Amino acid sequence: MKVFLTGATGFIGARVAARLRERGDQVVALVRTPEQAGKLADLGCELLRGTLADPEAIRAGLEGCDAAIHGAAMYEIGIPGSQRPAMYEANVLGTEHVLRAALGAKTPRLVYVSTVAAFGNTESRVVDESYRHPGTSFTSYYEETKYRAHQIARRMIDEEDLPAIIVQPGAVYGPGDQSQLGNLIDQYLSGKLPLIPFPGLGLTVVHVDDVADGILLALDNGRLGEAYVLGGTITTNREMLQSAARIAGEERSTRAMPTLAFKAIAPLGPVVGPLAGLPPNLAELISSSDGVTFWAKHDKAIAEIGYSPRGLDSTLKDTFLADGRISA
Repeated sequence: MKVFLTGATGFIGARVAARLRERGDQVVALVRTPEQAGKLADLGCELLRGTLADPEAIRAGLEGCDAAIHGAAMYEIGIPGSQRPAMYEANVLGTEHVLRAALGAKTPRLVYVSTVAAFGNTESRVVDESYRHPGTSFTSYYEETKYRAHQIARRMIDEEDLPAIIVQPGAVYGPGDQSQLGNLIDQYLSGKLPLIPFPGLGLTVVHVDDVADGILLALDNGRLGEAYVLGGTITTNREMLQSAARIAGEERSTRAMPTLAFKAIAPLGPVVGPLAGLPPNLAELISSSDGVTFWAKHDKAIAEIGYSPRGLDSTLKDTFLADGRISA
């Protein structure tokens, strides 16, 4: 199979590229700077220079491909207003460019990597793929852009017969994680975060390798037009961090950081945030974390595509072993 892949230099996409190559698939990876994508070249991927803002490059990459996986996106919570146009261009316009190019190229099969965050705040409910975001308010601009991109994919599937499958990973972690989730775990375990921020924040956490496996399962076994949640463990910030400390053999405080403290320093976010390892827009961090849940179940993916994620303890242990935090 020849697969066009976006986001191949990213945390999830790099794993997807490796798995495709391991099983013998050809991979055409859209990359901004081929000279900096040596790991993909070493895997034997064909590197195509271009961006999500370049429909011509996308169309060229799709030529002759049997399938496509669109995983590229900009992910960050708490961005300043000046970064919103870039996020909209990547997450919304970029998705439309890829999906429309795939439709024009008559690509037989496409997997779009959405997110559980496209459901929005589930308000303590554990939802499934039938749940619909009300579309009236958003906890973050990331959530809003991914919701709008999800709606584009859904509309093109329903109205234009786009042969696509949607996957919705939860909060992804694993070895080498440089995301805000990975940074949170690292800061807590290293003692730089003496108290637990937003202990009640509800997350559907999942190991990056399980997500990569789920994307390939959706590519191979997913029903066109369907969406599949790729989850792992439904948990909270407090439960996740306590599990991480136990597995890492670290004694850490279980006390909560008062949310009022975040609210008090929110106006100073652009200055205080970077010094504390936090994003500059603390108001958005609060709105996406305080009393919010992003909970979704993956029963459908288990039943229909053979998805089989591991539990939190085993994957945290695997992560810490790979990162050298603990020894076997």
